[in-house]
Amino acid sequence: MTTTTTKGYKLGARGAHNISYGGQHPHLLPKFTSKKDERNHVLEHLCGAFRVFARRGFDEGEAGHISVRDPINPNTFWMNPLGIHFQFMIPLDLVHIDITTGEFLNDGSKKPINKAGLMIHSNIYKHRTEVKSISHAHSVYGKLFSAFGRELDMINQDVCIFYKRQCVFKNFGGVALESDEGTEIAFASQGKAAVILQNHGLLTVGETVDEAAYLFCLLEKSCQIQLLVDSCNVKQKPHIIPEDVAEYSGYVVNDPETMYASFQPDYEREVRLSQGEFLITR
Repeated sequence: MTTTTTKGYKLGARGAHNISYGGQHPHLLPKFTSKKDERNHVLEHLCGAFRVFARRGFDEGEAGHISVRDPINPNTFWMNPLGIHFQFMIPLDLVHIDITTGEFLNDGSKKPINKAGLMIHSNIYKHRTEVKSISHAHSVYGKLFSAFGRELDMINQDVCIFYKRQCVFKNFGGVALESDEGTEIAFASQGKAAVILQNHGLLTVGETVDEAAYLFCLLEKSCQIQLLVDSCNVKQKPHIIPEDVAEYSGYVVNDPETMYASFQPDYEREVRLSQGEFLITR
């Protein structure tokens, strides 16, 4: 079914196949006949996302975490332990956690995890059942922009992906070691893909780990560009994209398939550079 925006743009079917020309897009969402194969895939891509974050400098001591809901048991999720650099993450390092109880379900039980990460991720999964993956890190421009407690302006085509899909969480109460703040973030972010955590950092969610990770990378870059624009000492203010154009531009590409496809060049770069060391099936 096709709908239109206020300016009459046609809003029909979306997906990576719609943005390619001259052949099928090389990175469509995979389909699985086995849940075990799907689990292997998401754990490999989770490790790939960590390596992309490391290469982009999103690591900050023991802060930052990416997680993915388990395809076999959706009431559980996988995330990184403390003490292992993002650049060296492999599937055997990951910790499997029960969303409700916080119980560790695999051999990772002997590896400690970031308690604040547990509180944030488990509560988002608990209260937002559509979310399959969460990315959070204390990146440089994310931390800087978050200090202003404001949303990004629609000043370029790429940031339109966040049109009406971003929010600011202003109730910063220090390191989120209690469940309450994780629950507040979950409810404040309902229906949003990107959260600017005031005085804290950035958080994104997606239907795949690839989508959440790509959106995080884009959000960080968008914060950097916004800060550069705001710092320009000129009399002319930046042109803000009209709402109907921003709506259309975001709609065209912010579907899960296109977001998945957008992350694959970075993922494949990590596979090649590491010679596939984080692949289960190599």
